[in-house]
Amino acid sequence: MRLDLREIIEIPGASVPFQCELETERLDFPSVRSYRAKPQASGRVVNEAGILRLEGTVTAEMTCICDRCGADFESRKTTQVSVVLAEEDPEGDPELFVLDGDGIDLDEVLSTCFILDMETKFLCREDCKGLCDRCGKNLNLGPCGCGKKVDPRFAVLEQLLDKSN
Repeated sequence: MRLDLREIIEIPGASVPFQCELETERLDFPSVRSYRAKPQASGRVVNEAGILRLEGTVTAEMTCICDRCGADFESRKTTQVSVVLAEEDPEGDPELFVLDGDGIDLDEVLSTCFILDMETKFLCREDCKGLCDRCGKNLNLGPCGCGKKVDPRFAVLEQLLDKSN
């Protein structure tokens, strides 16, 4: 969605509100199985003494795959966005988004901010125990019965502990 900023570029203190849905094609993550609905974005662009600042939020409801146990879980992600918009960027500042004429492509700005804020590890819960490395059972559902795996380098020491009891 293109947001026209012609009205506020020359007027300090002026603002333009926005509300839109983001397309999920650019928001493809290996651990996101699907989006329950298109991510919603809202906010405004404000002229702060000649500097245009885009402020808002992006909220997504997702079905994710846990990186430890592989179970599906529901997640809600809210990203706070606050970026500076500039007419040009001669120094290549990664913090700036360049205007396209008198407007900005909201999808590009909001999708980029959402992607940069995404978690690097998706967990169904913070204390997820994962899967047994021998039998593959989900350890969140209970112990697997495989017993403790002894490091072969310590097998001799384990025998000593068994004899002392």
